[in-house]
Amino acid sequence: MGKPIIQVRGLSKRYRLGTLSASSLRDDLDAWWSRATGRPYEIERRADPRDHWALRDVSFDVEPGEVLGIVGHNGSGKSTLLKILSRITEPTEGEALLRGRVASLLEVGTGFHPELSGRENIFINGAILGMKQREIAAKFDEIVAFSEVGRFLDTPVKRYSSGMYVRLAFAVAAHLEPEILIVDEVLAVGDAAFQNKCLGKMKDVSRQGRTVLFVSHNMQAVSTLTQRCLILDDGRLDFDGPSAKGTLRHLGRHEAKGTEYLAPPEAEAAQEPGQHEGEPRIVRVNLVTSEQGGIQIQGKELSVEFTLQTVKPLTRAMLSFQICDSNGLAVIEQWVFDAQLPLCREPGRQSLACVIPRLRLFMGRYHLKVSLATTQGNTLLQTLDHLCPFEVVMHGIDREWPWQPDSCQYIEDGVWKAS
Repeated sequence: MGKPIIQVRGLSKRYRLGTLSASSLRDDLDAWWSRATGRPYEIERRADPRDHWALRDVSFDVEPGEVLGIVGHNGSGKSTLLKILSRITEPTEGEALLRGRVASLLEVGTGFHPELSGRENIFINGAILGMKQREIAAKFDEIVAFSEVGRFLDTPVKRYSSGMYVRLAFAVAAHLEPEILIVDEVLAVGDAAFQNKCLGKMKDVSRQGRTVLFVSHNMQAVSTLTQRCLILDDGRLDFDGPSAKGTLRHLGRHEAKGTEYLAPPEAEAAQEPGQHEGEPRIVRVNLVTSEQGGIQIQGKELSVEFTLQTVKPLTRAMLSFQICDSNGLAVIEQWVFDAQLPLCREPGRQSLACVIPRLRLFMGRYHLKVSLATTQGNTLLQTLDHLCPFEVVMHGIDREWPWQPDSCQYIEDGVWKAS
């Protein structure tokens, strides 16, 4: 087995906050001498409130042709790690060994001269990556076609929009055949079609045996593109393993945990405008997702639990809920009638649940809207919106598609099920 194309050992990076000069003259001389002699440089270890460790003792290997995802919350050290790997900054401790040419796309416009045209910047970027002029010329037409900025190719890039910058920069980095391609969250600047185009290109790059490091807050893109991911947390390596597990772990840690709604005691007795005294109320809604932290895997079971409070018995009640997308549009609606399951016929509390055996939704964020009504006079008793936010993610491709929703519902011991 060959050597890893990237080897990172004990990588740490310390910044001194609140000052431009990070050390004394003695420390500066010591650092210069360390660089000159090749020995590790380490400032005297002493507690200093101005010290901030952007990275702390990070170690990992990347094999040739591997596509590695790097995720973490803002400030976790992702960009610092990429800057060290791209040789933009030096580590305080540890080492990073890269075997091959590196092309990095870290910030919009990195490596571009604003006064030069797009055509000139393609050749300059290629030269920076170590390509010869004839190699760049051989790829020139492909780069221009991929970037879709051919009309503006002879215009100074300072007049480009941020999206045009990203298009051209990614096209150059991906087509000049570096052994290692490093891509930060800058792809989020482009539109959805261009992002999909870039993801496809990175897959092609990996199939050619080249290595890709991909940083993104889009967990679906990380899960789709990569097989392995790293999670950084406050500068330390928190996880190194399969992307499927890593993305769920990251989402579960940082997504909202409000998958249960409980009406406050005072709200149970209060009356909404237009509500008559003693009318039934929804006092609890609980969403049970397939994973902790409000994460739902597409195709897995989802359950919504309800508790109703009845003071005065009611006939012909109806309970319904909608699953709404981030724009508030209902994408799924389920309901149960008194004729199917006795609702609010007796004073006291009543619990029931709706089980969706296989939830089929596009990846994204959703929430619940719940309503209680009576079919007698078509009277709406209560509506609760923006409850129980959750995130739908995908784990591979379910081979049992296509799936068609069935309006048939059946009741079984206080549970109504959507087939």
